[in-house]
Amino acid sequence: MRVLLTSDLHHNHTRSRPLADDLIDQINQTPADILILIGDTAVLADNALDACLSRITFPGQKLFVPGNHELWSHAGDTNELLTKTLPQRVESLGWHWLQSKPFITDQLAIVGSLGWYDYSFAQQNLGIPRRFYEAMISPGAAERLEEYAHLFNRTDDISPHAREIFARWNDGKFIRLNRTDEEFLNQLLAQLKDQLDSLRDHPRILAAIHQLPFRELLPPPHTAQWDFAKAYLGSQRIGDLLLQYPNLTDLFCGHSHYPAEAQIKHIHAKNTGCGYKRKFLHLLDV
Repeated sequence: MRVLLTSDLHHNHTRSRPLADDLIDQINQTPADILILIGDTAVLADNALDACLSRITFPGQKLFVPGNHELWSHAGDTNELLTKTLPQRVESLGWHWLQSKPFITDQLAIVGSLGWYDYSFAQQNLGIPRRFYEAMISPGAAERLEEYAHLFNRTDDISPHAREIFARWNDGKFIRLNRTDEEFLNQLLAQLKDQLDSLRDHPRILAAIHQLPFRELLPPPHTAQWDFAKAYLGSQRIGDLLLQYPNLTDLFCGHSHYPAEAQIKHIHAKNTGCGYKRKFLHLLDV
């Protein structure tokens, strides 16, 4: 059995689309049994997701995992997008919605999840208090906007360096969770646990998680702006859950746009490394 995996096509993005189209051509021409897209394929607006998925003529089983960009919307509740609108749209185009139902063969079971963040990957050396991560804006950027004045009701816990960091995380502008990030992560972990519990007796499990489950997969230190974004790349709690299942041997993720690979106990963990400027297609022989 051959499994193809990729992520972060960002097909609606002008800079990313030509590379995504080239990779889709490669997918359509590569003999394999299963294809998995691990999030951030395209946004729903302007039928961008439909256009991208319809362009993929891969003849095998096609599995879909949502990313945070699939949840971007100027209107509507995120929970309805994730539980109704997106699954209906994806399944109508002939794809298996991996977020809520595993894909099972005799040789391999595949589970999937968007995953989420709880700021456990925040870089402590930046000296940014948690309330800024919750607001998805750095102190330097927040200081210039009146709507964030309340974040400075206390200043003794903000490092001088933090006030020189100017960054925002756009999930805060385009996603309406109506709950905390940690509560959303709890919801997704419970859903993933149900999938994994049902597969305890299966010989081999592969997990496709959009966000990073392990600290070992984080990008190396970069600019302060990029290091601020690490708080939104995933959560170690996802990895802690995966490690509870000894038959889970492989993990693929995306989201960070940085290739990384690590052996973490019994799990071979790999980030696809796909982003706006480069795309990769991974092959797993089972």
